[in-house]
Amino acid sequence: MSKRIKDNEADIRSGPSSNQQTNSAERVLPQQQQQQAYQVHKVGEPAKPQLFEEFSAIMKETFFSDEPLRAFKDQTKRRKLVLGLQALFPIFGWVRDYNLSKLRGDVIAGLTIASLCIPQDLGYAKLANLPSENGLYSSFVPPLIYAFMGSSRDIAIGPVAVVSLLLGSLVQNEVDYKTDADDYLRLMLTATFFAGVTQLTLGFLRLGFLIDFLSHASIVGFMGGAAITISLQQLKGLLGIKIFTKKPDIVSVMRSVFSAVHHGWNWQTILIGVSFLAFLLLTKYIGKKNKKLFWVPAIAPLISVILSTFFVYITRADKKGVAIVYKIRPGVNPPSAHLIYFTGENVMKGFRIGSVAGMVALTEGVAIARTFAGIKDYEVDGNKEMVAMGTMNIIGSFTSCYVATGSFSRSAVNYMAGCHTAVSNIVMSLVVLLTLELITPIFKYTPNAILASIIISAVLGLIDFEAMKLIWKIDKFDFVACMGAFFGVVFISVEIGLLLAVSISFAKILLQVTRPRTTLLGKLPRTNVYRNIQQYPHATQIPGILIIRVDSAIYFSNSNYIKERILRWVTDEEEQLKEKSLPKIEYLIVEMSPVTDIDTSGIHALEELYRSLQKRKIELALANPGTVVIDKIHASEFVDLIGKGKIFLSVADAILTFAPHHEEP
Repeated sequence: MSKRIKDNEADIRSGPSSNQQTNSAERVLPQQQQQQAYQVHKVGEPAKPQLFEEFSAIMKETFFSDEPLRAFKDQTKRRKLVLGLQALFPIFGWVRDYNLSKLRGDVIAGLTIASLCIPQDLGYAKLANLPSENGLYSSFVPPLIYAFMGSSRDIAIGPVAVVSLLLGSLVQNEVDYKTDADDYLRLMLTATFFAGVTQLTLGFLRLGFLIDFLSHASIVGFMGGAAITISLQQLKGLLGIKIFTKKPDIVSVMRSVFSAVHHGWNWQTILIGVSFLAFLLLTKYIGKKNKKLFWVPAIAPLISVILSTFFVYITRADKKGVAIVYKIRPGVNPPSAHLIYFTGENVMKGFRIGSVAGMVALTEGVAIARTFAGIKDYEVDGNKEMVAMGTMNIIGSFTSCYVATGSFSRSAVNYMAGCHTAVSNIVMSLVVLLTLELITPIFKYTPNAILASIIISAVLGLIDFEAMKLIWKIDKFDFVACMGAFFGVVFISVEIGLLLAVSISFAKILLQVTRPRTTLLGKLPRTNVYRNIQQYPHATQIPGILIIRVDSAIYFSNSNYIKERILRWVTDEEEQLKEKSLPKIEYLIVEMSPVTDIDTSGIHALEELYRSLQKRKIELALANPGTVVIDKIHASEFVDLIGKGKIFLSVADAILTFAPHHEEP
């Protein structure tokens, strides 16, 4: 029999399982003595089925795997009330241990991220086609709410580039912000409200695992494509172009850029934009090279805004074609609940846009929170994060804010600045409040070119070439998902890129579920361990016995494929044996340790496999079925069909039964 038969899987390089290991004394014994000493173990019989208890256990593990009510057991009513408040408002849990040392670190971090967020917010609001003050509003109210309800100590809350671009693109498809600014703002606030509702619902119902369907590879591609699209759209402000395409794809943008070369570019604007862009990139390089100088790129945007605003004011460059912010409404957030659509056709538009934006914002925010929690070695509750972000966006929609989430650049600065708790978000909010009340008139002469430069320098870090190369090395299908999302965003639109990312991620899941791997096993010399013969070429097959491992649960979606794939293994082996005039196959052993579950379609497929093998005069045996599988094959009476003597605890047991006098060559 052939020693090396190509299969469709590379087995994990691990040692034998505990029920297959042999000690060193056994290995020196002759093969026949080992077989005599080896004891065949009986497969455990299933307990009496408790259907309700089993269903309850499955539902508990699915939705309440972290046992959120464990802390409330055996507690007094007063203690339960305190724990309930801490669960809803984590700030009550850590505020008791707060001290001046932590306050000092949080104040420094808050002031640092405020210097970064103020100029970024002005630019991100433009990216969402909103007045500049709405960006500042979104860094005032949402961070305050999150500070009381969020479980992350390091995340910095506010508008982010990708979500701003996504919202601006989706809402612009429904309402033109230039011709109908009021309706545009109303739909934006409606989308923000439903983004918060989506996030809050996912957290309250503990459905946070849904955001994991957007794979890491898809997120890398989507973020990289969005960074390219955002940067290209900033060419309008960087070059001083007045007439610009509304389409986000690279072809339309570049056509607008080059068609305005002779009459649309403004050299004063270009000088301001390019000079400060070079300055911002230089400071980022300095901060990357020397971690102690993290504050340099953090305060660089604010310095750029101050210097460029002063330069435009004293030279009156706005009279020479340099576009400026011109007007920012002073004062705190005005109420906006009355502007949200709760009736009419715009409700569904707002829900559709908001649910998409809310999911993207959640994915980014939770990923950032988990990243920094891993660095500092503390736990972040994903469901609490969703509830916190949903609440802050719902309240934000009532106070003229648009969708806010965790910002990676600001969170990184927050971490580097030495933050200890979410108080840094409160400090940042207070600085933004002072800016809204006292400083906004100063931004009147801020050139749009500097905002474009700030956005470009901020989003370039979203293009992660190292991650893309790593994805290519690890999984080619993941790389296809990554590139699909990337090129979808760059060449079509943000929403199409996102749709491609989700579609390819689901396609990968379906492919893995419907086409699971099967592996041909052989025996490692002088052991009772059976491994993939493709990975271990020195593993030998037992004459007259074919051993196949199924590396997946057996469901309706893959049961027919698994049956046909096993029969193909049998057919291929029989042809090779016939050519070499070797003994035919008498037994087929299906190793089922990786089979975590099986449904009725899977049982039916095993029955069909059994009948097909009977026609070929081949006996079917199962080895190492798990608890769930053994319960179901007993319940289906498949055991009666195949015979109790054909179900074994291990492959070694089956071999000892079918070939007790087998000797290694």
